[in-house]
Amino acid sequence: MERLAELVTLAMASGNLDEISALLAPDARWGSPEEPVPTCSDRGEIMDWYRAAIDAGASASVTETFVRGENIVIGLVVSGVGDGPEHGHGERWQVLTVRDGRIAEIRGYDDRRDAEGFATSPVSRWAIRPPS
Repeated sequence: MERLAELVTLAMASGNLDEISALLAPDARWGSPEEPVPTCSDRGEIMDWYRAAIDAGASASVTETFVRGENIVIGLVVSGVGDGPEHGHGERWQVLTVRDGRIAEIRGYDDRRDAEGFATSPVSRWAIRPPS
């Protein structure tokens, strides 16, 4: 987990979308904590979101990364322009849930305490699906 956290930090800091994509499971999901269904439901949609944010002028700097169980918590300072999800400037947090060595779920938070609380709680995850 520590090595994966290091790779996440390097990929996010570089902004290299190929490196970020390689860390995601094909069915990775991304959204805010209150969403019952995530905004992005696979790696392609996540990468499309990143590309759109970058094209709109958004950027992010990594401020902190740490591991909590099966989760990597990453702190970011985000700057952006426009009206979409890339809008605004400020501190953001992401909780990356890892399954089989890849990021299976990303949840975004505005508050470090909330992100760390989610990372340490036994809440059900989007990435866990019932058997079909």
